[in-house]
Amino acid sequence: MRYLSRRVDFSAMHSYEVAEWSKEKNKEVFGLCSNPHGHGHDYQLEVMVKGNLSTQSGIVVNTVDIKDIVGKIVESELDGKFINKENAYFHNKIPTTENIVNYLWETISPVLKDCELHRLQLHENPFLFATKEEGNMVSLTRKYHFCAAHRLHSNKLTKEENLNIFGKCNNPFGHGHNYYLDVTLSGEPNPITGMIVDLARLDDIVETQVLNKLDHKHLNLDVEEFKDLNPTSEVVVQVIYDMLSPHLPNLQKTGLWETEKNFFEYAGNGDSN
Repeated sequence: MRYLSRRVDFSAMHSYEVAEWSKEKNKEVFGLCSNPHGHGHDYQLEVMVKGNLSTQSGIVVNTVDIKDIVGKIVESELDGKFINKENAYFHNKIPTTENIVNYLWETISPVLKDCELHRLQLHENPFLFATKEEGNMVSLTRKYHFCAAHRLHSNKLTKEENLNIFGKCNNPFGHGHNYYLDVTLSGEPNPITGMIVDLARLDDIVETQVLNKLDHKHLNLDVEEFKDLNPTSEVVVQVIYDMLSPHLPNLQKTGLWETEKNFFEYAGNGDSN
């Protein structure tokens, strides 16, 4: 089985509103997204398909064909549209990122040729995206930022071993990063709100449990959780997962960008990348 992906971009506007709710309740639940006049995004859709390799052509399917098939759907149904008003699917569904990626899966999957849809990832903005694979579950990833310093040093290693493994990161005074944190939750979108999590509640939990403890701190010296731990990013991403999991029962994984080149992920099962 081979996997390949193609990106398709589009722009659209939408509004979050439950017609049966009062204006005040809609604003309480959806915040600025409840503006009845709508707001908009430049969406990025990543389409990953899977299939067998053709022995004649050496490809699974031409990515241009994927672009054409998906592009026609997106252009006719979403691009340049007020989604609530101009797409029948969303007359009775709120066009959240989770619902849109579900809609795209249902629309794209049946019309693909010579391959199967494996995954869709819809980026609403650089800090929020939804992912859909087979089944009823959707995952939503929210990105956060914090600045922190740390020193990579293990008390279980000699001074020479620490210096050999960690190099300049073993500097006794420490060094710092602009960290970006991905928090991913999974579930079925609520049939009323179209969301798998209240974003305002999620933001509050992440700020209270993680950002307030780590932002502008020296992890080794200021954060109790690292008192007896070497704060490598492999360790930090797991500690953050453990900070959040008691408060987010549908937490799927945490991801940590130490730099633009270094990414670490922990899914709560002892596996990290």
